[in-house]
Amino acid sequence: MSDMNAADEKLAPTKQLTDEQAHLVEKIKKFAIDHLHDDQHAVFTIYGDAGTGKSVILSKLFFDLQQMAHDKDNPLYQSNNYFLVNHPEILKVYKKMAGSQAHVLKKNFNRPTSFINQYDKNPKPVDITIIDEAHLLLSRGDHYNNFYYDNQLAEIIKRSQITVLVFDHRQVLRTKSFWNLERLHNIIDSYTNGEYHLTHQFRMTANDDLVKWINTFTDGTLTDMPADAKENYDFRVFDNAEEMRKAIVAKNNKYGLSRIVSTSGYPSTLDGGKHYVLEPDFKMPWDQYNYTQTPWAEIPETIGEVGSMFTCQGFDLNYVGVILGPPVYLDGDQVKVNLDKFTDVESLKKRKDITDPKEFAKIKQALVLNSANVLMKRGVKGLYIFAHNEELRKRLLDNYRRL
Repeated sequence: MSDMNAADEKLAPTKQLTDEQAHLVEKIKKFAIDHLHDDQHAVFTIYGDAGTGKSVILSKLFFDLQQMAHDKDNPLYQSNNYFLVNHPEILKVYKKMAGSQAHVLKKNFNRPTSFINQYDKNPKPVDITIIDEAHLLLSRGDHYNNFYYDNQLAEIIKRSQITVLVFDHRQVLRTKSFWNLERLHNIIDSYTNGEYHLTHQFRMTANDDLVKWINTFTDGTLTDMPADAKENYDFRVFDNAEEMRKAIVAKNNKYGLSRIVSTSGYPSTLDGGKHYVLEPDFKMPWDQYNYTQTPWAEIPETIGEVGSMFTCQGFDLNYVGVILGPPVYLDGDQVKVNLDKFTDVESLKKRKDITDPKEFAKIKQALVLNSANVLMKRGVKGLYIFAHNEELRKRLLDNYRRL
């Protein structure tokens, strides 16, 4: 039914890389060899928006490193390497792949907190640590999740000779993992550094102009949609959420891996009960906690649920229907967030180190719009949008109808 690979196939180290990606893998391997025995730690950062192939590169890199670690003639022979990711759904994908490839085992993959705490109990030299989705690392203590330091990245670097990470400032979604480029550089600049910027969009078949329009929109400004928005890409705006749901179900029946997702703004509590996203003619439950080892989007029954940034971040869908919930509204040409209507309070908890209320409010606005950016970039073949706010919905529809 589906013409798109499952997530583990998409990230498999056997997947063919582009010349640029293959060159980057070789560049990082050389960086690791060059700095493996330095007196100070070394950090290599890959920058790139959602869909630029960061995880594919890391998967191939880690596979290669593990083969090198078992090759007696290689400078990385017997190196002790780890792969870390803070997103439980993405960790499932990597662990699912582990074991099918030589020397790549489930125990090589871990959550950052587990890695840090295990190291503290049994400090063995760690040579290379790879961090996927480094923008999800905690940047403050989180005792509820057994993290008792101030910053996960800082602690991982201290425990690793070489650290390789990917970073996208537009995918920062929670105050407890608040990052920007300045905060990143405050941590990494004191070490030996290498970096690379990925710019080509692989996930979406959309034109670069539409991707730029999405970025501008979630940076807070509504501009005219590009004239080529619908070229090679199924881009639509709906004035009714139920009509959008029907269109997504039709695509799911035909192609698979098509889902409705939404920003916050509808009741949601982690109490095991069902909570609903409600719009005129439309009622669907939020995604339920996924106890299986299969990513949420790959469970057929989730066509009857509304996905969130927590289940969808980092994953491809064929078609995505995005609901921009009650907090997102339009003021002139400015896309803004009414934080009073934001329902995921856990994401925007206070931080003691950000004392200026105006600065903190600005950060929270940006994080909510970042979540919209993440959701709007899930669809490989198509993006459908419905906005709760009447003015925003009207402007989007007027704009769309002129295409």
